[in-house]
Amino acid sequence: MRHNKKINHLGRTSSHRKALLSNMASSLIESKRISTTLAKAKALRTYVEPLITKAKDDTTHSRRIVFSHLQNKEAVSELFRDVAVKVADRPGGYTRILRTGNRLGDNAEMCIIELVDYNEAMLKTGEEAAKPKRRRSRRGGSAKTETPAAETGKKEKPKAEAPAKEQPKEQPKAEAPKQVAKDEPAAEPEGDKKEE
Repeated sequence: MRHNKKINHLGRTSSHRKALLSNMASSLIESKRISTTLAKAKALRTYVEPLITKAKDDTTHSRRIVFSHLQNKEAVSELFRDVAVKVADRPGGYTRILRTGNRLGDNAEMCIIELVDYNEAMLKTGEEAAKPKRRRSRRGGSAKTETPAAETGKKEKPKAEAPAKEQPKEQPKAEAPKQVAKDEPAAEPEGDKKEE
């Protein structure tokens, strides 16, 4: 029985598992997102998040500790130079796991594990949700809650002219009646003529 044994051995020996997690952590730090199986991603999350927390304190000692885990100079310098600065105010939870379905060959659950602060698409959706939405009134005019394009950072597209409500055609202005001589009968308008 394996009661209370929370580590996933991933079907590997201890040395193989440490090498696997070290290489995956280096790849994650350098490319900001990797695709792997769900079990490996969950094991990697518990491995890499303490290293990112350690990188917030940029001292020689913490650099040596992180290097002893990663064994990759480029990944360590990237972690301390870029990643630690970006996650400085985040109190943990530096990675996100997104499931992508099952692998065709062996039906293993696949996922993408990424650093949270580097996914621009997710960050944009979070910012847009915080901004007030644009509304239109039923009459076609814009409501007061509409934000100008300069504040939202988007270029305002020229709006296509909406078809105007049908208005009655303007009739030509009636001319002043002419002085009719008493002998001549008044001319009848064309629409009022009746056929007999």
